[in-house]
Amino acid sequence: MNIYVGNLAYSLTEDDLANEFAKFGEVTSAKIIVDRENNDRSKGFGFIEMSDDAAAQKAIEELNGKELDGRNLRVNEAKPRQPRY
Repeated sequence: MNIYVGNLAYSLTEDDLANEFAKFGEVTSAKIIVDRENNDRSKGFGFIEMSDDAAAQKAIEELNGKELDGRNLRVNEAKPRQPRY
């Protein structure tokens, strides 16, 4: 399952994010989106992929609204990207 994670602290690393979700199950990837035009600074959101949907759902329920590095996370299942025309 692909999970959207928003309202991330700018100082948070992909490893920090992966470690937080690994408490619930295997994390297959963690990616924080960066602004290439602004010194590769975090845009404050990212994506986690977990191999087990049940573990991913549990992580969403437990981490949505949880404080991490002074910010309350917004966590939900990622929606497929809509093509731009």
